[in-house]
Amino acid sequence: MDTYLYTVSEEEKYYFDLRGYLVVRNALTAEAVSECNAAIDHFADQISVYPNSLARDSRALQGTTSRQQLTGMLGWPAPYREPFRRLLVHPTVVSRLNEFSGPGFRLDHGPLLISATEGTEGHYLHGAGEPFSPATWYHQQNGKIYCRGITVAWQLTACNPGDGGFAVIPGSHKTCEPTPPEIRSLAEYGELVVQPAMHAGDVLFFAETATHGTLPWKGKTQRRSVLYKYASRGAARATGKYFTPQARYGAWTDELTPEQQAVLYGPGVHHKGLPLLESDGQKTSIAES
Repeated sequence: MDTYLYTVSEEEKYYFDLRGYLVVRNALTAEAVSECNAAIDHFADQISVYPNSLARDSRALQGTTSRQQLTGMLGWPAPYREPFRRLLVHPTVVSRLNEFSGPGFRLDHGPLLISATEGTEGHYLHGAGEPFSPATWYHQQNGKIYCRGITVAWQLTACNPGDGGFAVIPGSHKTCEPTPPEIRSLAEYGELVVQPAMHAGDVLFFAETATHGTLPWKGKTQRRSVLYKYASRGAARATGKYFTPQARYGAWTDELTPEQQAVLYGPGVHHKGLPLLESDGQKTSIAES
């Protein structure tokens, strides 16, 4: 294995801190890529179409179908699971995440295959340095990067210039101003958006606070990217199995007031409807929003 695959150069750290993403070339051999693709082909009947439009109301991101996706690779039967278990702790990943997220980093959720055929819609741009995200914030201090949420995307097919797919606004992971909706929808200032060209076997690292999404897929061949979403040890991006008060502590929590239950949820911010508390100095209550 080439030395650069398991070491992080000063240039890479500068590039990641400057732009919020990094592509490491040829991290996988052609044989490894083929093994991953063959495993996905074996479970092709389980690939589903995302049920909602990710383009929202953006005219620039419209397509004829939603993206296709597949998950569960780590639990597949042997031998199909093996290549994806190797990717989980691949030397290229371990070295970069130790540097960008810190020792003790963890898989928060995934892996997830994102696939697209010609005409697949794009994904509305999301993420940014503002507003502040307690689960995925980005900070650099005293020569050390602290990226709480980082996604690793393994490329199993090529993303050529103009094909579409992953797109990012470089530097947006550190923005201090809100991103205008016209930029998120690509209605204006499309020149700010970059679509990195990648070959099969390349791996992409990007800070979740970077404003990112996907462009409509125009490639003649299928897009295949497998995403592993990591977090630093003290962060939780998705909610786990033991998230609710009942799952964490037992049925006795049903006896508690909604205000008491609100502080017994597990860590994680990717959820809907979590009760939040407020107080007027006399009593504590559930906030309306």
